[in-house]
Amino acid sequence: MAYYKPDRIAEITVENGVKKAHNSVMNVMILGFLAGAFIALGFLLDIRVIAGASEALGGIAGFVGAAIFPVGLILVLLAGGELLTGNMMAVSLARFKKRISTKEMIRNLALVTVSNMAGALFVAYFFGHVTGLTGSGVYLEKLVDMAGHKLDDSFLQAFLSGIGCNWLVALAVWLSYGSDQMSGKILGIWFPTMAFVAIGFQHVVANMFLIPAAIFEGYYSWGEYFINFIPVWLGNFVGGALFVGAAYGTVYLKKNDKAQVIPRGEQDAALPSAPPTGPAQQVHSA
Repeated sequence: MAYYKPDRIAEITVENGVKKAHNSVMNVMILGFLAGAFIALGFLLDIRVIAGASEALGGIAGFVGAAIFPVGLILVLLAGGELLTGNMMAVSLARFKKRISTKEMIRNLALVTVSNMAGALFVAYFFGHVTGLTGSGVYLEKLVDMAGHKLDDSFLQAFLSGIGCNWLVALAVWLSYGSDQMSGKILGIWFPTMAFVAIGFQHVVANMFLIPAAIFEGYYSWGEYFINFIPVWLGNFVGGALFVGAAYGTVYLKKNDKAQVIPRGEQDAALPSAPPTGPAQQVHSA
């Protein structure tokens, strides 16, 4: 199974970060909605599968849930989507290497935050609450229990948990960029994503589904959710942007340290007039 070495993955990640930052508002909002919905569906699947598991299974039930949750990120990266936690790594790396501006980075992360929230809330309300998939019995009990554990964390605990989460999720995205085959991408995505869920780290987009779904069923409050949202968002940003993007960018992209931001309107003029003679390398998108 062919794969790219880390220095090439770093280059691909930067190119994807530039592409994401320059995507139109409509495209970002549509792809962001889908990504939020995909992650929510993965979490809904997790709850539906493990809620009725016997307590005698102990950690095995949790592992089964962690093993099926990655379907959401697989859909994002293979079918197409704009996911906040992945963009925190890729778009931030493009900014770190001075290929985009700070304004473009902030714009992208803000739009993706809003659109991911819309997709996750859609699944939580219509599929969870209205359809009743999280509204009664063991499914409601599991939902409320899982949401409560997230909300119980202090600001510092939620922040650190967010770092651990996106260190792993951003690595899942990084590894998916390292293969040009669907099977290789799935393997690269699955292991780190499974690990963060099994450990119990906090993922800002997953929480966009979990905690509001519990709120729709009459538990907790939007104020409690907002208090959780802030540290988890910040922790996820540090985990993706610093622990993956900046770390690998520093090691593998030293030759580009002096690259400057090229205004979007001048980029086409900067391209060579003749196509390259060698075969073009594929840029992976997610």
